[in-house]
Amino acid sequence: MLKFFKNISLAEWLIWSVSVVASAVCFFVFHNRQYHYLIGSVIGFTALVFSAKGHPIGQLLCIVFSIFYGIISYSFRYYGEMITYLGMSAPIAVWALISWLKNPFHGNKSEVEIKSLSKKEWGIFAALCAVVTLAFYFILRALNTQNLIVSTISVLTSFAAVYLTARRSKFYAVGYALNDVVLIVLWSFAATENLTYLPMVVCFSAFLALDIYGFISWSRIQKRQSREVSESEQKGS
Repeated sequence: MLKFFKNISLAEWLIWSVSVVASAVCFFVFHNRQYHYLIGSVIGFTALVFSAKGHPIGQLLCIVFSIFYGIISYSFRYYGEMITYLGMSAPIAVWALISWLKNPFHGNKSEVEIKSLSKKEWGIFAALCAVVTLAFYFILRALNTQNLIVSTISVLTSFAAVYLTARRSKFYAVGYALNDVVLIVLWSFAATENLTYLPMVVCFSAFLALDIYGFISWSRIQKRQSREVSESEQKGS
């Protein structure tokens, strides 16, 4: 663990620090007393930094964040968010954690081996996204969920993100970035009714920056892993 923190770059520390400070300032300026909002945000920021490095602890923290976020979503009747994170994101994050632990790169348990998906799996992924979106639209409509269309899109992007995370694809970060954009819109609606929810807008704005960085980081890691595998094969031949 100590070795991991030593390997965090200045840019990563800066993104994490700015995210935490911005979230804390917003939290206290608007006299928010829901401290689980702030705690959940910090856990989420930390999870994304670990995930950007390909470290399995990132997925463990994502499970914890899902619980916090489910509670916050319930308070504003965003049932789609609550169901998605507690009933889908958290369980799939468990699957992702197991997958990451079982597939370390060259035995390095602190870095997952990144995978490129086949055309067949992309087809399966697209079909699953369609089924999940359609099913959740009717479920959320039956629950009289606020901002139904946006909530349904949030389910789609969230499912895409967690599925690709479990499959160890660098495009997981694209899914999460799209989900962040949707959630910024969703919680902006909530903040217009109650400024208590403004920290969530700040939280997911920071998530967006971290997920964009995550995609860049995984692209670099995948290139390095491919190069190391190629060099290893050449030495073995």
